[in-house]
Amino acid sequence: MGWRLAVCVFLMFWILHAIFLNEGRQAWEREGQSWKELSPVRQWQAAWSAGPPELWRTLRLVDGTAMLLSLVFMGLTLVLGVIRWRLVLRVLGLDLSLGRAAEISFVAHFFNSFLLGATGGDLLKAYYAARETHHKKTEAVVTVVVDRLLGLFAMLVFGCLMMLPNLSLLHAHPRLAALAGFILLMTAGCGLAIVLFFWGGVSRFWPRSRAWFRKLPKGELLEQCVDACREFGRAGAFLWKAMGISMLLNLVCVLQFLVLANGLKLNLSPLALFVIVPMIICVSALPVTPSGLGVRENLYVLMLTAPEINVAATQALSLSLLAYAGSLFWSLIGGVVYASLKERRHLTEVTEPDAAGAS
Repeated sequence: MGWRLAVCVFLMFWILHAIFLNEGRQAWEREGQSWKELSPVRQWQAAWSAGPPELWRTLRLVDGTAMLLSLVFMGLTLVLGVIRWRLVLRVLGLDLSLGRAAEISFVAHFFNSFLLGATGGDLLKAYYAARETHHKKTEAVVTVVVDRLLGLFAMLVFGCLMMLPNLSLLHAHPRLAALAGFILLMTAGCGLAIVLFFWGGVSRFWPRSRAWFRKLPKGELLEQCVDACREFGRAGAFLWKAMGISMLLNLVCVLQFLVLANGLKLNLSPLALFVIVPMIICVSALPVTPSGLGVRENLYVLMLTAPEINVAATQALSLSLLAYAGSLFWSLIGGVVYASLKERRHLTEVTEPDAAGAS
């Protein structure tokens, strides 16, 4: 308990310090002074003297009801993510209680707040999933990868679909068009990965590929992962169910930004948010900075300040930070769960109907 609490305190300090440095730099530069000329010690002092008041001022800009709804929508995305992961687990004959799956998912969300990209916590999720079982450790880890891959693909598809009613907006500004082009490439790559993982096809053109695969380091383990992925391709309606849950999750993600934009009284088209939010979420998921911090904020400022949308840079930054504050709130909950996480409870195999009948 002691070392878990220490880790939580250290990591939350790290997260807040990164935010305060950004706020302190902006406050310093507004006074016409050069941030780069300050020593690291002076930057720390400026960050922790100007950062907390600046962050509080930003958070107070939004209507309280809108902020509360934002927290509810953010929490709902986590619940939908838990439901989808349990669906993935069952395909490989694993069952995890809703409560235990929620515990692990909240811990993963906590670690997402400081690991690279918006998916870094999946490493911890995979670790805990593997600890839950003695009989299917590899399969348990594969479920985390598949769950994230399907979630990313669904968000990419959602963004691509929302490009259609926003074609005139995307065509009008090079920034938005460039981001849309990158999202189309990501969608094609992610879709190809799903096809290869779930249904294969390489061995059809290269019959000896499996033999070569086994010669790789940890080849048997890799082959076991591939075989586990093939189960999802044979799972019938699984993909449609997972995509349906993911699409609902994506809708809730955009609704979080919509209520915050209304709470900030931004003159912002909801239709534009339906294409901008999923595109930025997908890009910020790439492992560039901890929790995508900085990448996400810059993208919102860059996209929302386009003349066709015409949102002020400070308002665009406030929208991003407030949405991140909602995520950070649930990360704090995840930190509490992590600090009090009990010993593992083993996964149980899902009893197949034919096996049950035979017994």
